[in-house]
Amino acid sequence: MSEDTGKWRWLVVGLGNPGRQYERTRHNLGFLLVDLLASRYQTRAGREECKALIGRAVIGEESVELVKPQTFMNLSGDSVKCLLSKPERRIENLIVISDDLALPFGTIRVRPKGSHGGQNGLRSIIDRTGTQDFIRLRIGIMPEHPIADASRFVLEEFSRKDAGDLPEVLERASDAVESIIRSGVDEAMQKFN
Repeated sequence: MSEDTGKWRWLVVGLGNPGRQYERTRHNLGFLLVDLLASRYQTRAGREECKALIGRAVIGEESVELVKPQTFMNLSGDSVKCLLSKPERRIENLIVISDDLALPFGTIRVRPKGSHGGQNGLRSIIDRTGTQDFIRLRIGIMPEHPIADASRFVLEEFSRKDAGDLPEVLERASDAVESIIRSGVDEAMQKFN
């Protein structure tokens, strides 16, 4: 499918912060996952629209836009709301990928809707779109030890152990996104939660 044909049905939005200093931080799991999906489908999130970088792919028979908002995490909703203002994009076909400090590292949770759970990117999207009714895939980053400063922790790079496990976690999460698109959210929840 060429860049200019077809209706781009699915929006897969990975949350993160732009800039080299944030590239390998825990808060950028969404960006890392979008990059892996783009690599799987030989594309990249490089086209600029709505303060986001976007790549296009076909997954199964579905047209997909892979999105990395460039607004910084706390303003992700600005970018998502702008993207959803186009008639070919619907919130029913939005998948948001985020890190989650309440889940053990590497745990994947697919949900058809829900609260922000303290994640500021999700909070911004809910605030700007006025709804919690969109699919989300959360990836756990909670360590085995207590943390004193959550804000600092999410902006730090992964520990050596977690960095070693990260490729496998991202592969599983990519499979989960593909499963949502190919087979629906219920099947993906059964398979990956």
